[in-house]
Amino acid sequence: MSAVDMNMPILIVDDYKTMLRIIRNLLKQLGFDNVDEATDGSMALQKLRDKSYSLVISDWNMEPMSGLQLLKEVRADGQLSGLPFVMITAESKTENVVAAKQAGVTNYIVKPFNAATLKTKLSAVIGNF
Repeated sequence: MSAVDMNMPILIVDDYKTMLRIIRNLLKQLGFDNVDEATDGSMALQKLRDKSYSLVISDWNMEPMSGLQLLKEVRADGQLSGLPFVMITAESKTENVVAAKQAGVTNYIVKPFNAATLKTKLSAVIGNF
């Protein structure tokens, strides 16, 4: 029996519409349907403050607010600081990973990735499903 709520609200953040669609489809394949989207960090913050989410999946490279800046804002906000935050990046550079870890990222996914990778990463964050 899965302890994970498959209907948990998830916010995905990317300034590239195609990537949002890909992530949404992968989440759907895994059984998660309750997905909202934001196309930049400030829109994401607004949504996070307006509604209660169980998980954020955000791209790193966004304008004007990067995923790293968004993560720092989330961690600095008393209401949001404990929110699981998964960062997606095309870079696996060590300094990026270190910066994200220092900023309090929960987990990290390097592009390109598939449903299996996403499942493994999310299981580490929210438990097996």
